[in-house]
Amino acid sequence: MVLCNMTSERRKEVFILTNDDGIEAEGIRVLKEIVEGEKVIVAPAMHISGCSHQITTRYPLTLEEVKPGEYAVNGTPVDCVRLAVSCIAPASTWVLSGINAGGNLGVDIYVSGTVAAVREAAILGLKGIAFSHLRKRPKEIDWQLAKKLAARVLAELLPKKLPKGCFWNVNLPHLEEDCNPEIVFCKPSIDPLPIQFKKEGNSYWYKGEYLQRKRTEETDVDVCFSGKIAVSLISISNHPHPDEYPQ
Repeated sequence: MVLCNMTSERRKEVFILTNDDGIEAEGIRVLKEIVEGEKVIVAPAMHISGCSHQITTRYPLTLEEVKPGEYAVNGTPVDCVRLAVSCIAPASTWVLSGINAGGNLGVDIYVSGTVAAVREAAILGLKGIAFSHLRKRPKEIDWQLAKKLAARVLAELLPKKLPKGCFWNVNLPHLEEDCNPEIVFCKPSIDPLPIQFKKEGNSYWYKGEYLQRKRTEETDVDVCFSGKIAVSLISISNHPHPDEYPQ
């Protein structure tokens, strides 16, 4: 299934949408609504958050078209990107992942399946944006507001030149009311996450509080926790030179 007309002089933008919350997640529905143009959803059949850059090689992947142009995969976000690029939409130019129900800030990028999907895109030579939404539990995410904010970010980032081997990591703040927060280009934090465990017999339950993590000034954690939209340029090899950050 080829989604791009290669006879045109200018190659059209074609989008692969994926996530790690599963194909039925609210976030990917929002992402689909704000993306204009040709697009295909290839997402995990089930919630598989925190899977990082895991791939499936020891059993076959199944691909089910659950709706026209929407495919569920019994695998990880990276599996989804590989299948999409190789078998479903080889003319694609962008991979958009999310919107994840929870932040993916700083060192989260090494754990996140949401981010891994666009990292794989960058490895394969495609452009990519990972979208996540900070969550202040027990409050629920306002997905209509998230849609508005993500659309603003998408309009800002799509025209920008993306350095080879790089991708965008976007984190939306959890706001108390409808407003237009500033979009801030910032470096990802390298501070560790809080590590705490509750012991019950021989079992240890992770009890780290996400919102209690260190807020080094001018990093994505501080920006997003301050109610602004944090946008970071991430390299698949190392962090970009500061001069590569748009002003």
